[in-house]
Amino acid sequence: MDLTIAAAGRALRAGDPLGALQRVALRGDPAALALRGIAMAQIGELGRARELLRRARRAFGPRETLARARCIAAEAEVALAARDLAWPSRALPAVLRIFALHGDRENAAHARLLQVRRLLLLGRVDEAEEALAALDPRAASAREAAGAALMAVEIAVRRGRASAADRALALAREAADLSGLGALRAEVEQAGRALALPAARLVAAGQARPLTLAEVEAVVASPDLVVDGCRRAARRGSCAVGLARRPVLFDLLRTLAEAWPGEARREVLIEGAFGARRPNGSHRARLRVEIGRLRRELKPLATVRATSGGFALAPHQGGVRVLAPPIESPGAAVLSLLADGEAWSTSALALALGSSQRTVQRALVSLEEAGQGRAVGLGRSRRWVCTPIAGFATSLLLPGGDVSG
Repeated sequence: MDLTIAAAGRALRAGDPLGALQRVALRGDPAALALRGIAMAQIGELGRARELLRRARRAFGPRETLARARCIAAEAEVALAARDLAWPSRALPAVLRIFALHGDRENAAHARLLQVRRLLLLGRVDEAEEALAALDPRAASAREAAGAALMAVEIAVRRGRASAADRALALAREAADLSGLGALRAEVEQAGRALALPAARLVAAGQARPLTLAEVEAVVASPDLVVDGCRRAARRGSCAVGLARRPVLFDLLRTLAEAWPGEARREVLIEGAFGARRPNGSHRARLRVEIGRLRRELKPLATVRATSGGFALAPHQGGVRVLAPPIESPGAAVLSLLADGEAWSTSALALALGSSQRTVQRALVSLEEAGQGRAVGLGRSRRWVCTPIAGFATSLLLPGGDVSG
């Protein structure tokens, strides 16, 4: 056994990258290159880390499949930290097969967590939840257990389930304490602080009141019709109607909900949904068509009555509540991703949001003009970061939340 390599590995597991580098900084063998790459990743030098890990993977012989698989898993982790979401996703399943063949359960658990993290970054929450549920807790160290619990927190937050997030946070805190890693404990505490921040606003009588995630969960669980601006949906209990792909219908619904129990005048509806300040006959005809479509969508939950001056929302039972996002701007969804503190490329943002790079670029320009974001670097290495966000959480703006309650 190479005692120097073993000592460097123990230093990395203990969260001491500088101690690991002191032991292997002058060595060029594959194992030392891999440890140097991991150490550089831990201190934030992601470009250098990727280069070292690639060199180590290529230097290991064809029979050293386990060592090569570990390098690939480390490369995947660096790619996620660098928000390179286009990194080959098929590499991790192949790595998992190698770990299973060699009985490397700990690294297999870590690779599965990387898969879950990538799915969450892409907004594929259902798939991430399934993958996390398949994780074998017996194979996870305290560090991996804390990571899994933190991902469970994020999934619960995106679902708007505060009680589940609190339970997962308690598990994460316990596992982080067992790991003895200060950085991991700090990450858990940061997640706990985020849960206490306002996550949405309750709009009533022209006024908006901030709500924490727990308060949002209580509103959604109420017997009232909830018009959810965070998920762009209408819901009551387990019945939900998603309108994220019908922006005109949702704009009409929100205007009607904010006017409830009164009516929303035709001029206000036309301006809010179509942007027309001087309505004409064409706009009024289009309004009637869109109101008809909205009635069909809302049939399980409510109807829309015509009045002398406009239209009024009439829920089948209970009242109407309006949830608004904590931030309302064209670039809110982009800002929610930038809020994680990492530097994102436009291509990664477009991939995570399921939109075009051109759309993302327009949103980034608006954020930069508002002083909420800035570009770092030039050309292909250009990345975007946001200025520090305080006072509210962007969790419910993240992509991939469901509307099923």
